Amino acid sequence: MAAKKILMLVGDYVEDYEVMVPFQALQMVGHIVHAVCPDKSAGQTVRTAIHDFEGDQTYSEKPGHNFALNYDFAKVQAESYDALVVPGGRSPEYLRLNAKVLELVQAFDRANKPIAAVCHGAQLLAAAGVLKGRECSAYPACGPEVVLAGGEYVALDVTSAHVEGNLVTAPAWPAHPTWLAAFLAVLGTKINL
Repeated sequence: MAAKKILMLVGDYVEDYEVMVPFQALQMVGHIVHAVCPDKSAGQTVRTAIHDFEGDQTYSEKPGHNFALNYDFAKVQAESYDALVVPGGRSPEYLRLNAKVLELVQAFDRANKPIAAVCHGAQLLAAAGVLKGRECSAYPACGPEVVLAGGEYVALDVTSAHVEGNLVTAPAWPAHPTWLAAFLAVLGTKINL
């Protein structure tokens, strides 16, 4: 299997599991992952938030770890990557205000490259205008944004994922096993046990 080069867009208060687990798992199977944040460089960090499901009307939020970036946002060119990962948490709500971030998402979509988004990552996809006429799962509170962006919100069990063409989405981090497996399949990654 040839290693794929994957871009991961993050920012402060990205969800802890949704950045840490894919970052490590995708590298574990041999892919190259560049985790970047606007206005930050390799070696700098973003704070994470732990979103948990404890029986309340929505998730709880607690401080997470500091996540180290490993590439400079200013050097990113969409054509240099094979795929895009958009973790959830709080970061998509303000990353979507950055014009270069939106242009990157749009470039991946135009090139029909695999895009994996989980939880609030759909906020960034909606703002980039890449959901029109497409099915997308997300954290349920983001469903209205998917619909307002012209997409069809797919309500799933929290452990499930949805694939439509190059787009792999899931409602939250409990879906990691199915979401990451689906993303690896779209990437063409073969794992022999």
